[in-house]
Amino acid sequence: MSFLNEMLPETAEAFGQLRNSIFKDSFLDIKTKELIAVASSVLMRCQYCVDVHSQRAVAAGATKEEIAEAISVAMFVAAGSQIGWTNIYGENVYDKIFEKDKDEEECCCCRED
Repeated sequence: MSFLNEMLPETAEAFGQLRNSIFKDSFLDIKTKELIAVASSVLMRCQYCVDVHSQRAVAAGATKEEIAEAISVAMFVAAGSQIGWTNIYGENVYDKIFEKDKDEEECCCCRED
């Protein structure tokens, strides 16, 4: 964040305050919060974040197995999200695609108005 410190010091300070207000023992302990951060980092596809939060989780007492399990939870959510989108608006997208009497429609990005 050195560029933020240099270019937008107030923003960098606010970000640091946000981090400090979250990553402290409260209703959840720091280890749990860091494991959540590991899983979230996987979902955000931020390798740097995975590395940092994994190291912090270990420093807070997490085991390799706990980190692996947090990653597996993220993997499950990612996989499940790919199934869920197929049933939007109360109708299965595959049923809609293969309707027998379906008029040919163009998608919104292909339509010529």
